[in-house]
Amino acid sequence: MSSTTDLDLVVIGAIAGAHGVKGDAKLRAFGDPAALCSYGPFLDKAGKVILTPSRGRHSGGETVIAAFKETVTREQLIAMKGTLLHAPRAALPEPDEDEFYHADLIGLAVERADGAPMGRIKAVHDFGAGDILEVSGPEGLIYLPFTKAAVPVVDIKAGRVIADPPEELIAGGPETG
Repeated sequence: MSSTTDLDLVVIGAIAGAHGVKGDAKLRAFGDPAALCSYGPFLDKAGKVILTPSRGRHSGGETVIAAFKETVTREQLIAMKGTLLHAPRAALPEPDEDEFYHADLIGLAVERADGAPMGRIKAVHDFGAGDILEVSGPEGLIYLPFTKAAVPVVDIKAGRVIADPPEELIAGGPETG
């Protein structure tokens, strides 16, 4: 394997737990579940091989059931629950227009249309109703819907997004007492 310093890694999933008693695992895919096991070995953030999938099957939603070339026990997989799985960017398909890898969004500057800074993207979440950008800035944390209306411009090369958030997000939401 090449030096880990020259790898551009992307988080593609996480271990969700064990499946059965023969060393299979439940994985949560952060992209196309049907393709999760086709990107080669699963790596840690330093580029070290964690597990090498030998087969995988999409079992609904974000879940994939995978078997591995390495011998792994149910107990080991349970202990690995939550472990993030990385793959080299070169192994992944180019995203379609208006699709982005979370790794490319995190750290981007967020500006209003008039150029006023709002902060930086700290994380991307999906709580079930679509992606939400967590923006850390002078107003504190803002959770911005990642929709075309709220984020009309994403310019990865320029390192920024233009946001037009609903005003109640910035104004602190509804007044209380």
